[in-house]
Amino acid sequence: MSVFKRLRDLTLSNVYSLIEKAEDPVKLTDQYIRDMQEDLEDAEKAVASQIAIEKKFKQLYEEQDALVTKREEQAHTAASLQNIELARRALEEKRAAEQKRNEYKASFDQNKAAADNLRAKLTEMRGQLTEMKNKRETLVARYQAAKAQADINKSMAGFSSDTAMAGLKRMEEKMLHAEAMAEASNEMNSKAKSLDDEFEALGKNKEVDDELAALMKKYENKE
Repeated sequence: MSVFKRLRDLTLSNVYSLIEKAEDPVKLTDQYIRDMQEDLEDAEKAVASQIAIEKKFKQLYEEQDALVTKREEQAHTAASLQNIELARRALEEKRAAEQKRNEYKASFDQNKAAADNLRAKLTEMRGQLTEMKNKRETLVARYQAAKAQADINKSMAGFSSDTAMAGLKRMEEKMLHAEAMAEASNEMNSKAKSLDDEFEALGKNKEVDDELAALMKKYENKE
């Protein structure tokens, strides 16, 4: 029956297998839950319809069974009154009612078995839907944990201790080079400053020498 296609074609183990292979198992899980709910609603309607048929044949069977009992009693009553014709008619209708009763009983038994089978399948579907809902949070948590692990693995794919040490070594070499350049620059600045100071000192010494010579010359005439 088509309303039970998901129960027939997809057991929970198959569903879980598909979920594990899906690109987004969370969305797939939610979709399966929605599909199973829709199938369950269709199944409930089908079971209700089958139960209605079962009850109808049960009613017809019980009516004919009651008629058989009634016509048998009437036949006995007619026979006790020596009314042969009336007793014959009662027995004829009794036989006809017995035939119908047997037919209705067979149809009732057949439809009851079908209804019982559908009831069992419906119970199984309800159980699987409940289990799927209960498993959803676990599936979501597992998927998110796996995705996080995959993201971490992807980020660390090109990372290793050797790579880190090589990077640190390059940075150390660059720092040593920068420090050497700074030291050389300081030395150049120091030398340039000393040279300027020497020339400045020479200028100051000349002024002092000139002043000293003039002073000495002034006192030479007074001797």
